[in-house]
Amino acid sequence: MAKPAAKAKGEALPDKSKAETKAPGPGDNSVSPEQLKTFYRDMLLIRRFEERAGQLYGMGLIGGFCHLYIGQEAVVVGMQSTIGGQDTIVTSYRDHGHMLAAGMDPKGVMAELTGRSGGYSKGKGGSMHMFSREKNFFGGHGIVGAQVPIGTGLAFSHKYNGNNNVSLTYFGDGSANQGQVYEAMNMAALWKLPVVYIIENNRYGMGTSVERASAITELYRHGEAFGIPGQRVDGMDVVAVRAAGEKAVEYARSGAGPYILEMQTYRYRGHSMSDPAKYRSKEEVDKYRTERDPIDHVRKILLDSKLADEASLKAVDADIRKTINDAAEFAQHSPEPDPSELWTDVLVGA
Repeated sequence: MAKPAAKAKGEALPDKSKAETKAPGPGDNSVSPEQLKTFYRDMLLIRRFEERAGQLYGMGLIGGFCHLYIGQEAVVVGMQSTIGGQDTIVTSYRDHGHMLAAGMDPKGVMAELTGRSGGYSKGKGGSMHMFSREKNFFGGHGIVGAQVPIGTGLAFSHKYNGNNNVSLTYFGDGSANQGQVYEAMNMAALWKLPVVYIIENNRYGMGTSVERASAITELYRHGEAFGIPGQRVDGMDVVAVRAAGEKAVEYARSGAGPYILEMQTYRYRGHSMSDPAKYRSKEEVDKYRTERDPIDHVRKILLDSKLADEASLKAVDADIRKTINDAAEFAQHSPEPDPSELWTDVLVGA
């Protein structure tokens, strides 16, 4: 009779040499005042960018698909603060926030959304398909779950080249049950690849709740069959995200193999701009907006701790709004791609 598989570690890293610590909560001093201010600014930049993108979509200046990240800003900002410039990032189609958190220029991102030549993919990729080798951002990907094998492959390249880098691979709850996700996890565990799988569980895959789509709703446990440890994290708290991210990145970078972080987060808008989101109540959305907003959470800490005042935070917002206005102006005045661009970037030359 086969020996039963050992139960994978759940909420804690399997490093017995370190004492377990509780993930930081509101007001904990686990980050410096400057880091907290940076988190606030980075999240607000994403929020204002996405708000403007929604406006431009409504005006008909952005075509095709457009999936906004409003509400989920703490996840990518917290995680990006845990890695270095040579670590790699890959995600799915709700990707504008990841691009900005990776340091990509808002002008280039907005220009790509509007299909202009000044965009990161020369106006040919749109919302879901832009990249930046300079920032080690390997895309937005439109096929559900397709980025997970790619992120695993990036981790393989890190291990093969011995560069001690880590791959952050983001995907949503709607991707969590894809077959290719499990195949990638198996390989990552087998070869102990330095990849952190970040499941952005915003509760609805398109319009279907996690409870209706997944037999196991604790998505951080999806690696148990392969011995991959996982942790569930409050994805609306950027400090908690950073604390969990630091542990997971350290674990993967040490050579121990992959790690799963399930970020419990929430999107305020529909799945995409064409989704009226009638599958959830107004009360549910309002509750998250008023009680769990990640930006308001950090704002309150800054004010209560007297690390900032109303005037300074208004100045930050004004500066960000100017940045976004400039990006929108650049995007609208950047030329459209020349028709000859249809024949470029199709094949890689020998």
